[in-house]
Amino acid sequence: MHKKRTPRALPALIAVLAAIFCTLVVGVLADGGDAAEATSIFYGTAWSLLPPVIAIVLALITKEVYSSLFVGILAGGLLYSNFSFEGTVLHIFNGGIVSVLSDGYNVGILIFLVILGAMVSLMNRAGGSAAFGRWAAKRIKTRVGAQLATTALGVLIFVDDYFNCLTVGSVMRPVTDKHNVSRAKLAYLIDATAAPVCIIAPISSWAAAVASYVEDGQGLTVFIKSIPYNFYAWLTIIMMIGLAVMKIDYGPMAKFEKNAQNGDLFSGKNPYAGMEEDVPEGKGRVLDLVLPIVVLVICCVLGMLYSGNFFTGTSFVDAFSGCDASQGLMLGSAFALVFAIVYYLCRRSMSFREIMNSIPEGFKAMVPAILILTFAWSLKAMTDSLGAKYFVRDFVYANAEGLQAFLPCIVFLIGCGLAFATGTSWGTFGILIPIVQGVFSMDDPMSIVCISACMAGAVCGDHCSPISDTTIMASAGAQCDHVNHVSTQLPYAITCAAVSCVSYIIAGFVPNAYIALPAAVVLMLGTLVVIKLINNRRPQNDT
Repeated sequence: MHKKRTPRALPALIAVLAAIFCTLVVGVLADGGDAAEATSIFYGTAWSLLPPVIAIVLALITKEVYSSLFVGILAGGLLYSNFSFEGTVLHIFNGGIVSVLSDGYNVGILIFLVILGAMVSLMNRAGGSAAFGRWAAKRIKTRVGAQLATTALGVLIFVDDYFNCLTVGSVMRPVTDKHNVSRAKLAYLIDATAAPVCIIAPISSWAAAVASYVEDGQGLTVFIKSIPYNFYAWLTIIMMIGLAVMKIDYGPMAKFEKNAQNGDLFSGKNPYAGMEEDVPEGKGRVLDLVLPIVVLVICCVLGMLYSGNFFTGTSFVDAFSGCDASQGLMLGSAFALVFAIVYYLCRRSMSFREIMNSIPEGFKAMVPAILILTFAWSLKAMTDSLGAKYFVRDFVYANAEGLQAFLPCIVFLIGCGLAFATGTSWGTFGILIPIVQGVFSMDDPMSIVCISACMAGAVCGDHCSPISDTTIMASAGAQCDHVNHVSTQLPYAITCAAVSCVSYIIAGFVPNAYIALPAAVVLMLGTLVVIKLINNRRPQNDT
């Protein structure tokens, strides 16, 4: 199947690279190789969204994410430097890759990834993952049960989306593999219980981020009031449960699930092949997996509270609102890793040499996610340097202010598009929430609906985007090919987005949560029933 795609994908990538190369040559001839110091002529225009669009389109065409992201970064450098060769090169590295890798928040996330990879490697080699798989196999008897258990665990780990993605993946992989659930489906379940759950949890890093963008110190209050109107988050959870219970799969996911039931969990493409440890049969106990994970959860929560100054007198709520998720996760995971090493030594599950050998193995397992994250952050830096947020701000002010009843739907769609193009939910909050506050007074019920629509749209776009860090880490958590994860998840996310869009139109005319939310739930369940009826009418070989 992949061989047939390559002849079409490779020319597309070569054509884009050739066009960029020609543009660079013209730039060199035009300015003699001098770096452009002037402000980009593309700053604050629609062209500022071109780099992420190029990266996304290329990723979907070529099925190769690394080169696609780099070409997007290259396009951003060209636009920023007004097609100067030297300016392009300097901006790509100094303003992009070097800049994002020297950012303290980003480095903290990368350290957290490395430590978590090391812990997963330790748990695998100690036999904890295999033991949990054997234990769960005796209690979870069906594919439906495996999917529901994954969803339930994802909902329970609501503190942070990064932590959710990697923890749920490492815990549930043995269970879903046992019941022949495809890695693409596992990645979807992980991704759909990451940001969508965090955005409706008052105690989470996402609540803290949203609260920081709301003026007059009302952040947490506004966040809590907006929870019932966050249709995309609620409908995503309902959709996951409905897909599992009603046994519905459609789009590319149907093929992946059919292959998985025949024993091919990856549909032929496993970027993590060779990274699984061979564990002797019967080695390990369930506690070897559960106890380090529990300690990790506790340490990460304590780390986030520490970063919010909880232990120096700040209240619990304020500590979470003002916490640094990156620092908290980094410190918490470091203490959890130390505990895991001491625990396995005391248990004599592994020798000290085996433990030390497992740490670099865990690092290697996270290299694909780290590389994609670095490129995705660099691409966001290119977009920011081109003033994309100002273009979107001016567009909203010029086109949406007069359509009051439809404004929730408009804000939702703009949030989807912006988060999809930039791969960031939090950046989208920062752009749109102040705009909504400028259009409505905080006493107007419509302001809460629109702020919630902004959050829902940001999560939806982030959920769909192949350059989103959460999407990338969901692929890493499930150990699934990233492009396969994006292509199989997209139809599900779009379905949920369409129902959410209609729900926001209803909420625009009737801004009452007791009416709008039940209507949204009924629409979602009705949509799933229609999809199931359509699937039942199709011949089996069509899926």
